[in-house]
Amino acid sequence: MNATLEDIAGSDGTYHTAPRKLSAWARAFPSLSFYRRFISIILGSASQAKQNRFSASQWCRSSLDILLALEQVGVSFNISGITHLRGLQSPCVVVANHMSVLETVVLPGLVLPHLEFTFVVKESLLRYPVFKHVVRSRDPITVGRSNPRADLQAVLTGGVDRLSRGISVIVFPQTTRTHRLDPAEFNSIGVKLARKANVPVVPLALKTDAWGEGKLAKDFGKIDHTKTARFAFGSPLEIRGRGGQEQQQIIDFITQRLQAWREPDPAHEV
Repeated sequence: MNATLEDIAGSDGTYHTAPRKLSAWARAFPSLSFYRRFISIILGSASQAKQNRFSASQWCRSSLDILLALEQVGVSFNISGITHLRGLQSPCVVVANHMSVLETVVLPGLVLPHLEFTFVVKESLLRYPVFKHVVRSRDPITVGRSNPRADLQAVLTGGVDRLSRGISVIVFPQTTRTHRLDPAEFNSIGVKLARKANVPVVPLALKTDAWGEGKLAKDFGKIDHTKTARFAFGSPLEIRGRGGQEQQQIIDFITQRLQAWREPDPAHEV
């Protein structure tokens, strides 16, 4: 697949999976069908990364390959707000809720055509079999998740460094993946980083429970082809003062989107 985001999202910054016919194999075994393709993509990416040949464009392409593989087993995508990324004149901090593996592997295909970026990730991902090579190649900011003060310092120091070099940062403030958003557990680390680096923050609401969690291997859960994966980027926010108001705006944006997505809606409603 040689598509770029310009092929994925229209001029209005939205994308909706078009109706398609699934193979008999995909209909009968969506998870098995998808993971066969997913593992092949990750193995290829890891091989390139080990040889220092895994570029941003290759990361973007492999991400879009995964999006396509999910569509091929029946998962639909509903994406909006790409125009907010297209209009940025500087790097930014993207602050999102965290629901599943799906967003970490699909976001590069949505963001990289407009912004060079890296993730804030758990240190344990640098030891994850095979995938660790891909993660390391992206110069991530790592946190331990056991010492909040040390994690904040790591994000502020590493984040300012990346942002000063024109590299945006995606932050998942929740300490673990969850299908709900508890404001008390949604820390302000992203806003603090944006304030320190003097860059805008872009809220991102997502619903990616089409990719479940496995019992034996957490990251390899059931693929529910009846569900729609949803991504909504909000308007960039300039941090004023200590950022409390902007933090609340991010929480409100994500909460409202999650609430709307819980309601019955047409297949292509944003």
